[in-house]
Amino acid sequence: MMKKVMVVDDASTVRMYHKALLDEIGAFVIEAANGVEALERALEQTVDLFLVDINMPKMDGFTLVRELRSRPELAETPVIMISTEAQDCDLQQSLDVGVNLYIVKPVNPEELQQTVTLMFGGLS
Repeated sequence: MMKKVMVVDDASTVRMYHKALLDEIGAFVIEAANGVEALERALEQTVDLFLVDINMPKMDGFTLVRELRSRPELAETPVIMISTEAQDCDLQQSLDVGVNLYIVKPVNPEELQQTVTLMFGGLS
């Protein structure tokens, strides 16, 4: 079964770029422009992995991850935080809210693809 990855970023170009990378490895991509939209979509359908930006309007990445972790049906779903924020405090706050992995933008395409593939133990 195809794995569903939700890409949550307020920049449409970033969403399109991450979607293209994930399409190449056989993931099904769902897009959301902010945390509110992501949470609504995650409650409507199964998501196997979240790629989340920190700085977004309406609901930032930290708040989204807290919300995901507070819901039993989403609490164990892996989250990769992908952000331009490279400070240790952002990494620490990400880990504190329950992020599985933190990647600084711009992402290395091969690294992202390999990381997602490894998290799923292979895709298809």
